[in-house]
Amino acid sequence: MLQLFKDLTEAPGASGYEGPVRDVMRRYLEAIGEVKVDHLGGIIASHVGQESGPRIALAAHLDEIGLLVTRITDDGFLKFQPLGGWWDHVLLGMRVEVITRSGPIIGVIGVKPPHILGNEERSRMVDKKAMYIDIGAASREEAVSWGVRPGDSVVPVGPLTPMRNPDLLLAKAWDNRVGCAIVIETLRRLNNEQHPNIVFGIGNAQEEVGLRGAATTTYITQPDIGIAIDTAIAGDMPGVGADDAMSRLGQGPALLLIDGSLIAHAGLRHLVIDVAAEEGIPLQFDLMPGGGTDGGRMHIFGSGVPTIVIGPPVRYIHSASAIVHRRDIEQTVQLLVALIRRLDSATVQRLQQGP
Repeated sequence: MLQLFKDLTEAPGASGYEGPVRDVMRRYLEAIGEVKVDHLGGIIASHVGQESGPRIALAAHLDEIGLLVTRITDDGFLKFQPLGGWWDHVLLGMRVEVITRSGPIIGVIGVKPPHILGNEERSRMVDKKAMYIDIGAASREEAVSWGVRPGDSVVPVGPLTPMRNPDLLLAKAWDNRVGCAIVIETLRRLNNEQHPNIVFGIGNAQEEVGLRGAATTTYITQPDIGIAIDTAIAGDMPGVGADDAMSRLGQGPALLLIDGSLIAHAGLRHLVIDVAAEEGIPLQFDLMPGGGTDGGRMHIFGSGVPTIVIGPPVRYIHSASAIVHRRDIEQTVQLLVALIRRLDSATVQRLQQGP
């Protein structure tokens, strides 16, 4: 599992540039079932438990928030456009890789030393439009000779690092490579079990810029039940109140009650709560009114798809370094395997009657 986490988190995959992450998922999923790729770059693996059973979509997203090179200055610095929701504070001084056709180039988002800042400038947030990436080039011509072009993607540098408590893992892109790992591991365990349905393990493209890939993979798979696997926002840190983010590291998977794109299907939510209690798996609850997930696209497909969002809490998502607890990942997989066993035709038909 640690190698799986490393392969997924360290692969560069900004929105619209998910190819390296998709290749990692393909490598792990091909041993489990048939694998397809949609025209946006999403990946779908299918595992048949019962040929005539309900169709269950288990979907994470491949992309991480990143940057897009828009312009090379005369002096060789790179201007950029965000891909996804960055908070300006976390960008300054961040080490990055520019992903060119010739290979990655290391760089840093430049920051003025405090010694030369006036009082007003010290108290003011730096706007992204004023930022730049320094790759060490002396001119535009030199940057171009190295292979840099407008449109190249940029991702943070953040190698997977176990912390002093080895259950805590620090890395970039846990949002949502942890979901990709959970999809892979859930299908791997179902490969050795009987289950009453067809399960699609999905890695979606371009979630961070508008839930785009979920529209295409949901169209392809036409699920009866949707389960989006995404990160919950861990609230166990200074300055965050219980009403801002409710989940805590090491306390089990979190079930998202509501976000800006989805209200959890009531019947499916009740079933998840019941299954967690029966299996002795701790379950947390969370909400994210200021954001959306792939579940937002999944649940409005066709005549409607009962959908929930579940996943482990993660500290510091949408930054270059985030923390997840290994036990939360394991318990999320256990819960999903147990839930899928329960999603037979009769149960799904009952859920489809409406919340």
